[in-house]
Amino acid sequence: MKIGFDAKRAFLNHSGLGNYSRMLIRSLLDFYPENNYSLFTTRKRKTDFSEFISSQKNTSVIHPENFIDKQISSRWRSYKITPLLLENKIDVYHGLSNELPFNISKFKGKKIVTIHDLIFLRYPKLYPFFDRKIYDKKFKSACDLSDKIVAVSQQTKNDIVKFYSVDPEKIKVIYQSCDEVFCRQITVDKIKNVKSKYKLPQTYLLYVGTIEKRKNLLTILKALTIVKDISLVVVGKKKSYFKKVQDFISSNDLGKRINFLEDVSNEDLPAIYNSAEIFIYPSLFEGFGIPIIEALTCKTPVITTQDGCFAEAGGPDSIYIDPMNHEQLAEEIKKILSSPELRKNIAEKGYEHSKLFLPQVIAAEVIALYSKK
Repeated sequence: MKIGFDAKRAFLNHSGLGNYSRMLIRSLLDFYPENNYSLFTTRKRKTDFSEFISSQKNTSVIHPENFIDKQISSRWRSYKITPLLLENKIDVYHGLSNELPFNISKFKGKKIVTIHDLIFLRYPKLYPFFDRKIYDKKFKSACDLSDKIVAVSQQTKNDIVKFYSVDPEKIKVIYQSCDEVFCRQITVDKIKNVKSKYKLPQTYLLYVGTIEKRKNLLTILKALTIVKDISLVVVGKKKSYFKKVQDFISSNDLGKRINFLEDVSNEDLPAIYNSAEIFIYPSLFEGFGIPIIEALTCKTPVITTQDGCFAEAGGPDSIYIDPMNHEQLAEEIKKILSSPELRKNIAEKGYEHSKLFLPQVIAAEVIALYSKK
């Protein structure tokens, strides 16, 4: 098969949609090298991923050639990719990040789009008006023009049906895998070096994710006013919500117990997960929640939000809470910290659940979708 991807995010986004795109492309190259892969991107920058792609004999990168297309890259992505699909005799085109070219109906091959979430429709106040309108136009168009839609969770599938009235039979739930670096064995020396490098406390709770209102870090901080004898490590990019976080930390004298880390490499992150007593993820809403899978793969117990997509990621043995109830969170933290046997049991069962999301498992499901007549 000749398979084409909208690979802009794979080359240009460090997290989120970029991680999804990179992991899927890498997995397909690793496990299905008999296919030819064409990666369409407005531009690319030098990264480990771009170096990896350059080394692949069955892969080509296609980007704007003339001055106008380079300057108006959104136009190239929305209208100029389709003729290139025909020119390169592509069999399947997969929009990996919520959109397809607006004129892709001219392409007679298989058209697939991955929809990650519709949070901008569920929580419109979190997004500027203009952004919401653009997202709505692109997402709805992609759902209409595609032959099949990949939803990254049952929650996302339900939302696509609810907001866009799409036939459920058109939507296939295929989960996201985490980076293969999380699947490697973590050595004692690696853990020791990482803890020293980032000056991590001996024991700590962990949160990984953007520091923004929807992710709800304040619930963890409020729980720390009840659970007194442990620190918190926060890994993630700071947004305007960080001001509220800072104010709460200052008001409650938590400064010495909180470690904020940014720009942590994927090579170091597994050791940070593995060393944590508990990973806590009280987000109000997600399309899926890949940090949960990362934690489970690193054999770290997870406390996360009840309802939504979180149980899909966390499985039957993670702990689920009301994300706005810090007292409930504190109680669950105490239970796990006071019982090494309980912690070990949750971690082991969570690790078994994480095998559902191994790269080879997800790649097989995607290839089956591409191949289905």
